[in-house]
Amino acid sequence: MKLVIERSALLKSLGHVQSVVERRTTIPILSNVRLDAAKGSLSLNATDMDLEIVESAPAEVGQGGETTAPAHTMYDIVRKLPDGAQVELAFGGDGQLTLTSGRSRFQLACLPVDDFPALASGDFSHTFSLSATDLRSLIDRTRFAISTEETRYYLNGIYLHGTDSDGVDVLRTVATDGHRLARVELPLPDGAAGMPGIIVPRKAVSEVRKLIEEAEGDVTVSLSDAKIRFSIGNTVLTSKLIDGTFPDYERVIPQGNDKVLETDCKTLSKAVDRVSAISSEKSRSIKLNMEKGLVTLSASSPENGSAIEEVEASYDASQLEIGFNSRYLLDIMQQIEGDAARFTMADAASPTVIRDVSDGSAVYVLMPMRV
Repeated sequence: MKLVIERSALLKSLGHVQSVVERRTTIPILSNVRLDAAKGSLSLNATDMDLEIVESAPAEVGQGGETTAPAHTMYDIVRKLPDGAQVELAFGGDGQLTLTSGRSRFQLACLPVDDFPALASGDFSHTFSLSATDLRSLIDRTRFAISTEETRYYLNGIYLHGTDSDGVDVLRTVATDGHRLARVELPLPDGAAGMPGIIVPRKAVSEVRKLIEEAEGDVTVSLSDAKIRFSIGNTVLTSKLIDGTFPDYERVIPQGNDKVLETDCKTLSKAVDRVSAISSEKSRSIKLNMEKGLVTLSASSPENGSAIEEVEASYDASQLEIGFNSRYLLDIMQQIEGDAARFTMADAASPTVIRDVSDGSAVYVLMPMRV
């Protein structure tokens, strides 16, 4: 194998594939990226056995071939090369990949290509396309609520499914950790009808989000009961799904909350942020006291003192005092893009529903705290 490739093209592709590679693994080949050179392009492939990424980059290929090289080491080298540099890669079957750029020369220990595992592709029953902007929105507005508790593994991802919402077919993402829930939807894309409800793991969600950061145009999504595949430009990311049953989240969203508060989202967020500086590191609790036309935020802790701030709000129901985890509340407020947020509540012990007044596609549920 012998080829020349621009540093920027190689760095971009290595950046994408090396983030899939685990820093610590007991299987040496999983620390490596597979390199395949043929007909004007270099294909890079990395996997952790649950997630696989394949990306191609243009290259001047003098001699085709394949090998594997340490992913993080190769990425660090290319990252430190000067902008605009040309990188020459050569592998002669002696177990070493030679990387040359200007006066720099590196030799990297390779492992046999035959040892590199391939994720069995299987058949994908449904394929549909989404704009990168829509996919970004679905991910960003739900992933903050993904659970990190490994014992409840079925909550360690985003639940993606097609459903009916007031007579309209929608594609919906849901995430919850038991303390808060995020539910976001958009019109069901062509080809998604009848798709199975699937749980996309946290790591796959994170890697897809990185890939669509700079993507324009459409993302093709293919899925089956066991796998999901995202095709974004020259990159294909395939992931196993979480094998579990996502809970009936509709039961958690209260329908009878009758106390309604509307207020400017940015004003409330900044007030919550300021007042929470006083709350204890462990609980992060703040209190909201609602009365006509006003919400009073307060926090106190033995070590820090106390804080009170008033925010104007539209509220006509009976007086209500309710406690929240300030971090959880701020996470939700950050997802509201419009000017106003609407809180619907029943009492101090029941879940609160939070919505963006100008956007009905997202619903957030927050469990109160005893303060």
